[in-house]
Amino acid sequence: MQVLLFYIFTYIVLKIMDKIAVLIPCFNEEATIGKVVDDFKIALPDATIYVYDNNSTDRTSAFAAEHGAVVQVERRQGKGNVVRTMFRDIDAECYLMVDGDDTYPAEQAFAMCNAVLNGEADMVIGDRLSATYFVENDRRFHNFGNRMVRKLINSIFESDVRDIMTGYRAFSPLFVKNFPVLAQGFEIETEMTIHALDKKFVLKELPINYRNRPSGSVSKLNTISDGYKVVKTVFRLFRDYKPLAFFSSIAVAIGLVSVFMMIPVITEYWETGLVPRFPTLIACGFGLLLAMLFFIGGLILEVVTQKHRQLYELLLVRSKKRP
Repeated sequence: MQVLLFYIFTYIVLKIMDKIAVLIPCFNEEATIGKVVDDFKIALPDATIYVYDNNSTDRTSAFAAEHGAVVQVERRQGKGNVVRTMFRDIDAECYLMVDGDDTYPAEQAFAMCNAVLNGEADMVIGDRLSATYFVENDRRFHNFGNRMVRKLINSIFESDVRDIMTGYRAFSPLFVKNFPVLAQGFEIETEMTIHALDKKFVLKELPINYRNRPSGSVSKLNTISDGYKVVKTVFRLFRDYKPLAFFSSIAVAIGLVSVFMMIPVITEYWETGLVPRFPTLIACGFGLLLAMLFFIGGLILEVVTQKHRQLYELLLVRSKKRP
């Protein structure tokens, strides 16, 4: 009986793994890509492993092919461009995305994919920050940036996502085939998270034991420039997804400055009946008018955004009905 159950379990596992595509975007990762491919072949033996080479100048593609990966090339530089191509080209019932730098463990791959295949989540996030990230990662500004972006997004979108920018994620085909990729670089993870929050996709986080890059592997991230791009993306998506809150905050700021500057003018008028500072009065009047325009513009855009959400929900319904 136990032998029969074992074979049934093995059959089910293999059938599940047949449905998985492992997506590995790469740029100059010859030191680690072979081990990454081997690790995920062991963790998901029947999954198809795709390595998308993003104009590497080393032997990343050759090593990936030698270890049994399906190698493709993306000529447009940037991780966002690679993800856009992968999502368009590949069809699967579960997509597992992981970096090629050997910082994410393959041991948790099955649990992440299983959550998608069982319908528990549309996106499973490999949560580094609740596990070993701050111990393993020796780049302090990266740690600070991760905390800052997490607090910023959770406060804006009223969520509680613990790891916003992890590169280790599993997706359902519903999410992959209906995700409009706009980012070109490393800000793609932030865009994925915000899109999932705004469109009410089901998220699940699994803590993972992040490890630092091995010797000989060099990070492609620049703390200042890439951090700026991520923060810029957050505010761009805040504007796009929550226009009323975004433009209202600007309107309030301009309105408060205008009122504060107008108080002395009004006080002097009540005391003397004179308005000697007309330039200040005129500037404050224009400031209040500008604040009203920002608020009205945000209100109009909020209606447009809500209509887009309705159309997107209809798109998801039609996607589910496809054979």
